[in-house]
Amino acid sequence: MQVGIAGVPADEIMKQTKKKENIWTPSWEEEFTFQLQVAELALLRVEVHEHDLSEKDDFGGQTCFPISELKQGIRAVPLFDRKGNKYNTINAISVHQRSGAAELEL
Repeated sequence: MQVGIAGVPADEIMKQTKKKENIWTPSWEEEFTFQLQVAELALLRVEVHEHDLSEKDDFGGQTCFPISELKQGIRAVPLFDRKGNKYNTINAISVHQRSGAAELEL
């Protein structure tokens, strides 16, 4: 899974979780903190890939949310394919916000 911020160049960053092998319902138990310069223009971007040992990783879905609209707590996150179609798969994230920073727990 990749998690990052899209926005002004100073805020743009992507981080990657550790890869999980042979797990149907993965839980990453990782936390990411993003220091934001312009939070009102920042989007949280979540992208999921299926990791294959023998082939290239397959795109599994993505979603984006304006940071300014995220509320603290655990949220269900729908995923969409590259054409914008919604998958039945949903991930859960935990959001903690501080002044100038967004902490995400996956």
